[in-house]
Amino acid sequence: MKTKRNFTAIIEKEGDMYVALCPELDIASQGNSVEEARQNLKEAIELFLEEASPSEIKERLHSELFITQLEVVVG
Repeated sequence: MKTKRNFTAIIEKEGDMYVALCPELDIASQGNSVEEARQNLKEAIELFLEEASPSEIKERLHSELFITQLEVVVG
């Protein structure tokens, strides 16, 4: 039986491309738009989860992930 799971996608513009990163699995992809990068990352995650052994998934999976912003004094 297939289950659904949520993963984080961090997307940033690099030059003319958008790079998408899933920090929970250390998987990245890219695309010409935010949506294309997001979709390509989703596909890369799905392929990884289909092909990787359970031990590799367990080894790479970061279960505690905190994304926050920091205020830093500059100058």
